[in-house]
Amino acid sequence: MLNYDCCLSPQEKRVAKGILASTGRERVYSILDSFHMSTPFIDIERARFFTESMKTTEGQPLVLRWAKALMNCAQKMTVYITPESLIAGRAGKLGRYGILYPEIDGDFYSTLRDLDKREKSPFKITSEEVEIVVSEIAPYWRGKTYHEHLNGAMPDDLRGVTYDDDLGLRSKFVVSETSSYRSALQWVHDYEKVLKRGFKDIQREAREHMAALDNESPTQNWEKRPFYEAMIMVCDAIMLWARRHADLARDLAAKEPNETRRTELLEIASRCERVPAEPARDFRDAIQSQWFVQMFSRIEQKASAIISNGRMDQYLFPYFDQDIKAGTLTTTQAKELLEMMWVEMAQFIDLYINPTGNEFNEGYAHWEAVTIGGQTPGGEDATNELTYLFLESKREFPLNYPDLAARIHSCSPERFLTEVALTIKDGSGFPKLINDEEIIPLYTAKGAPFGQALDYAVSGCTEARLPNIETYTSGCVYINFAAAMEMTIHNGRMLKYGEEIVGLETGDSSRFKTWEEFYAAYLKQHRNLLAKAFWQQYIVDCLRPQHFATPLASVLHDLCMEKGKDLQSQHIDGGLDFSYFEFLGYGTVVDSLAAIKKVVFDDGRLSMQDVVEAMKANFEGYEEVRELLRSAPRFGNNDPFADSIAKKLDYVCQEFAQKYSEERGVNIDVRYVPITSHVPFGKVVSATPNGRLAWTSLSDGSSASHGADHKGPTAVLLSNYHSKNRNMKNRASRLLNIKLSPKAVEGEAGTKKIVDMIRTWCDLRLWHLQFNIINKQTLLAAQKDPDSYRGLLVRIAGYSAYFCDLSRDLQNDIINRTEHEQM
Repeated sequence: MLNYDCCLSPQEKRVAKGILASTGRERVYSILDSFHMSTPFIDIERARFFTESMKTTEGQPLVLRWAKALMNCAQKMTVYITPESLIAGRAGKLGRYGILYPEIDGDFYSTLRDLDKREKSPFKITSEEVEIVVSEIAPYWRGKTYHEHLNGAMPDDLRGVTYDDDLGLRSKFVVSETSSYRSALQWVHDYEKVLKRGFKDIQREAREHMAALDNESPTQNWEKRPFYEAMIMVCDAIMLWARRHADLARDLAAKEPNETRRTELLEIASRCERVPAEPARDFRDAIQSQWFVQMFSRIEQKASAIISNGRMDQYLFPYFDQDIKAGTLTTTQAKELLEMMWVEMAQFIDLYINPTGNEFNEGYAHWEAVTIGGQTPGGEDATNELTYLFLESKREFPLNYPDLAARIHSCSPERFLTEVALTIKDGSGFPKLINDEEIIPLYTAKGAPFGQALDYAVSGCTEARLPNIETYTSGCVYINFAAAMEMTIHNGRMLKYGEEIVGLETGDSSRFKTWEEFYAAYLKQHRNLLAKAFWQQYIVDCLRPQHFATPLASVLHDLCMEKGKDLQSQHIDGGLDFSYFEFLGYGTVVDSLAAIKKVVFDDGRLSMQDVVEAMKANFEGYEEVRELLRSAPRFGNNDPFADSIAKKLDYVCQEFAQKYSEERGVNIDVRYVPITSHVPFGKVVSATPNGRLAWTSLSDGSSASHGADHKGPTAVLLSNYHSKNRNMKNRASRLLNIKLSPKAVEGEAGTKKIVDMIRTWCDLRLWHLQFNIINKQTLLAAQKDPDSYRGLLVRIAGYSAYFCDLSRDLQNDIINRTEHEQM
């Protein structure tokens, strides 16, 4: 246990002492101890009652069927209140749990019996529940799931780069669709609307819209009337669900021997009878109302990364400020209420039955982002006392829930940046940083009103959302451009797939005589994968509205309410659609191209034949060749040679995206956010010209390849800056991981270094930045003795997870990231 002589982060010190966090949170700890690090269970009730309703409504408009299914769930799902909790609302049984979405993963239920045996993110389910799922639920969805429709709709040449089997159960990890293991992208609701108005008033608005319809219009009767009927019904459903919790709280109070707890349960009952039906009156009401919306959203749909929490320090602040001034709330009580939400949040696990989805989201991934800081719609700094309370809570109670995101702008106060830096120094990976100076101009360039662009919320891994403006929900495509590199080397083939022609036959690479010839061949492979990806995504967009509806998300969206269209519709007039495609292996590809150009064609130190033979042998017996390739300029060192190649690749992607954005009427943006997919994508790619060994991880996001960045973290920032095409707008998030040793940020001087680095990053207008501040020795020790390090948190890709929950491959990926010892 951490017996080496080095500087430790606060988190490492806590691990050394065997404690999770600071004292003074006995109730929250008690709840946490009841489930912490346990293997989650599957609760099948949502799937059972959702399916029960869908069986009876075939032929009706989908949005109305969905609302009826949600009403059935609201009426029949068992309601629970966590012992000792001060808030109510769960989507499943007590403890750590996940729920099923058969409309998405019903054709994967043959794997349920093995979920407790899988290495990555295992789940438990009883044999009785498996039998119910297999005999009652799965048969109805056979042939009806979106995944089956998508697989059947793809032409053979497109399916050939997407799936590795006829049924589409295994990804090829070349051009991977992500839409079949989630019903929507990450999303943010307009929680402030619920807190200020309540669902009774929102329902009144829906009734008024329905009353205003032309009763003689066939289109309005068929298209809009069912929508508003669904809106009215889903409001009734969530209000009923809340009242059932009120009844439960009152029943529990009647049996409760402890007077203090009995009083708490009666207060919970009183609040659940009032919110979210009515406006919130105080901070406690606001917390309970927001939590009901968040949890019922999880029953409604499997949104990628879960429904995020939006700008909590903004919409909760009026209630916090009012109660603090009135003396009815203390900051300690406010933190306890927030932390009650965090431990409730930590019990819901985003379950992936689809094995590809599980590969993409390892370590029980979660992104229920809480956004703090940033600017107001009027352009003023938005930080307030609640902002600092969130940071204080995260340092004192560093649970990996929620995912905390700090918006930074050029005028962010010094106090805010210092508090952010102190929280980062804790070492648990919070908060991730999102840059107003990059995101707001991009939003306005793509058509968002400036005031609303200023009010964006962080959502999911590193994304941003405008809750009442954005309308695009389709899961998007991941492209393995390292596979394009391998296809260039091996004439359209990949060693993983033998003689199958996966890409284009661009010729025998060992005979290429010039850099221009090699680069032209690579670009053909690159553009071929882009074309396949855009084709795939268009099919996705066309099919999804036939399978998914979201009446709750729609009733909370201004445009959906106004236009009478479900959020899952392909397009809503007046909305902004932001799609993306993922660049997998950016650093890997850039470094590979730089190595070929420099070592082979510029300096002539190797021939292409030498490189091809060495790669086929996975560099065994070719160690000198590998070292020559690794000595070439590499991305992440502020080296113009490598960075110029990176910028050209980004330009190729954006140029392609711009052309087809105009054709489709959707902003299609290049993104560099792998989550954990750079690990499984690397497992299908053999050795690459940058010296990377076969089947190992690709570079992640816009970070440097493992061990390639040797000139310090500022050079990593500058490489990102110099590789951006700032005159183009078809770009989105670049996920940037930086790993620092605790020694590098020790003391007040270290805090200032982080603040200075944040200022630099902000000035460079880079989208995202996150830190791991941990000693490599600690990670190695955790691998050897996981039982002693169960509480050790690390930053993955837009979320933090327990290191010991990760697969060996992902653990090694984090260990092998460059640990900068100086700033």
